[in-house]
Order: sequence, then structure tokens, then C-alpha cells
Amino acid sequence: MLEELFDIVNERDEVIGQRPRSEVHRLGLKHRAVHVLVFNARGDLFLQKRSMKKDCFPGAWDSSASGHLEVGESYDACAVREVREEIGLVLAETPQRLFKIDACPETGQEFVWIYRCNAEGPFTLHPEEIERGDWFSARQIDDWVQRQPDDFAGALTLIWRKLKEFS
Repeated sequence: MLEELFDIVNERDEVIGQRPRSEVHRLGLKHRAVHVLVFNARGDLFLQKRSMKKDCFPGAWDSSASGHLEVGESYDACAVREVREEIGLVLAETPQRLFKIDACPETGQEFVWIYRCNAEGPFTLHPEEIERGDWFSARQIDDWVQRQPDDFAGALTLIWRKLKEFS
């Protein structure tokens, strides 16, 4: 199987080339990703527990769906693709863009657009990507992040903090 290629970007999030996934991560090159937060009618957030097969943050809790942009792909197209691939949610339109995080250590040097959408589930979880998922209230997530931040993928704690500032 061929290794995924990622667009690598400069400090202004402009594409400057392509490199294989393993090289991008090993060298800490700047690249692009999305995180989609799926909320239900009660305001609970669906979080996924990453598969132990993942190369980054195996077994950690993470956004509802997240992933890297394919070469030449837009952030919006990636957001729609990732929720379909990871949790089986087919969106008729691009989810709401909330905010962008610049590449930093917490994101693994990814420029990340954060999106939001609403859905009730149930979801069809991709077994290679996700071990399980569940709904959590904001209070539960606040308490959990405070008590056990290492239970979460690095970017999620940053996203959660910025989401609270954004709201």
C-alpha cells in the first residue's frame, strides 16, 4: 500500500511541496488538518476514542472526526469527507467553520480548521480509526480535561480551550 502524501506548508499556510505522511510527522513539517465537533440537540459533544492502531495518540480521546487534508484538497472538502469516513455521517453541506489554529506543538505542526455540526447519531464508526465513541456534556469534558488531560489527543485540549473562548 502506498503511503499517504500530504501537502507541506509554510508559516502562512501556503503549500510549498508534498511529502509522505511518515516523513511529515517525523520531521515535524507544517501541514493541514481538520477537526469536526458533532453536537446533539442536548448540546452534548460526540468524542471518539482513537484506535490503538493509530500512529499518533493511539487510544486517546479526540474530536468527533478529524484528519489530514489530501494533496490539493480544501479544508471544507476534508471536513465533509472525514465525518463520512470516520463516523458515517453524510453531510449535505459543509459544517460551520468556527476558528483556525495555527501550526504549533499541540497540533503536531498542523494548521487546523475547527468545524461544528449537529447530528443525533447513531454513527457507524470506522474500526481502523476508532475504538469507540460516546456523548459527553461540556461539564463532563471540563472536569475530565482538568483531571486527566493525558487521556486526550494533544490538539483536543487546545481545541476545547479555544472553543470555550470562542463561544
